[in-house]
Amino acid sequence: MSETISFADFEKVDIRTGTVVAAEVFPQARKPAFKLRIDFGPEIGEKKSSAQITEHYTPESLVGRQVMAVVNFPPRQIGPFMSEVLTLGFLDANGAVVLASVDKTVADGSRLM
Repeated sequence: MSETISFADFEKVDIRTGTVVAAEVFPQARKPAFKLRIDFGPEIGEKKSSAQITEHYTPESLVGRQVMAVVNFPPRQIGPFMSEVLTLGFLDANGAVVLASVDKTVADGSRLM
């Protein structure tokens, strides 16, 4: 477990839902990954993300899926691609990423409370 943080620290992390509108293989990534375009609704708009989620997902299975992402980290250059948000997931027993998601559909851009 990580060190204890304050509620104020937690409030600084802006986690939102968004719908994947495009996904493609990212061949230039050092580890297998996809390039995602995620729609976070009218307030935030579409953002790009690189995600190492190739074990459980295909680009086709990701389009239309709602995901969760941190939207207030600074953009990060990953090879030739600028990743604007951090798509969230958990490691399974084999170390492959399983996406974090909501169990019911919510509006794109909804913030984790």
